[in-house]
Amino acid sequence: MTTTPTRSTASEATASVPGTGATIETAVAATDPGTLRRLYRDMLFIRRFEERTAQSYQQAKIGGYCHLNLGEEATVVGVGAAMRPTDYLFTNYREHGYALAKGIEPGRVMAELYGRSTGTSKGWGGSMHMYDTTTRLLGGYAIVGGQVPLAVGAALAIDYHGKDDVVVCQMGEGTTNIGAFHESLNIAALWRLPVVFLVINNQTGMGTTVENSSAEPELWKRAASYRMRGERVDGTDVLAVRDMASELVEAARADGGPALLEAVSYRLKGHSVVDPAKYRSTDAVATAKEHDPIALWRARLLAAGALTDRALTEIDDEVAEGVAAAVEFADASPHPEPSTLFDYNYATPVPGDSRRLPADPLFTF
Repeated sequence: MTTTPTRSTASEATASVPGTGATIETAVAATDPGTLRRLYRDMLFIRRFEERTAQSYQQAKIGGYCHLNLGEEATVVGVGAAMRPTDYLFTNYREHGYALAKGIEPGRVMAELYGRSTGTSKGWGGSMHMYDTTTRLLGGYAIVGGQVPLAVGAALAIDYHGKDDVVVCQMGEGTTNIGAFHESLNIAALWRLPVVFLVINNQTGMGTTVENSSAEPELWKRAASYRMRGERVDGTDVLAVRDMASELVEAARADGGPALLEAVSYRLKGHSVVDPAKYRSTDAVATAKEHDPIALWRARLLAAGALTDRALTEIDDEVAEGVAAAVEFADASPHPEPSTLFDYNYATPVPGDSRRLPADPLFTF
């Protein structure tokens, strides 16, 4: 068992300035062009989907809270590419992109955002509570860190039944400061459970920088307290994320125990769609734009000859059509019937379960 966290050479090279370094060009040259284009297409689809989500929110077609993956697409796609379809994923409330990367149909994701009955949670979950047993996305969770103990429980069930599936538990950097995070890592390490804890360090927890909220801002080092492997990876490099996530996931699958992966990225917008992010300096905004993972990836693929201007146009058109189709599906889908409001309060029928709607009388005579 590793007693201190480690970092790969590639991660070391990019830890201070994610998105730079000759290792990226080397990895691109060694990867099948079809795979490179597919990764680009998947990243772009999430970007356009989230941009359309923001527009729909402004049109009042989406209600409640809504948090976007803008700027984190490389991490989302890279992690998705590292998982088997049978692996389980738990996320926080910033989960639209993860739902798409896990293989849920875009129309169902958009329908859930629209609060329609064809959505992943039949319209009752909305942006922060997507759930799909078929693809094994076991929920987006609005409570910070609420998903972490549940992910460890799922990993315990896998271990108990002798399966070879793995759990990936995604969270924001702010989650690493709460008690449930540390309790969960402790249990996972003690029992050597097949779970990879994925910390998305977009460097700003709501409006507070990591340096101002964490005494140890290099979050991968927290793995040392539990004698599990810790890694930091460039979250703007989809290949680096895919390869490191694959290594950790497969190690957990082979009874290598849990691991902590910190992916460093840049949030391009505010914490949610209604956050103007005025707390960010002009320099911070400029730095985030310089590290836009899609722009960087596009430039690298063009330079490597893996993409042409014509191919870019074709991908743009395909993505635009796919997003438009998802919106059309959501718009045409029905709202949930009020009578279904209580359908999933309990897993099985409970005597005395009240199904009284707000306008219903308390007693009938």
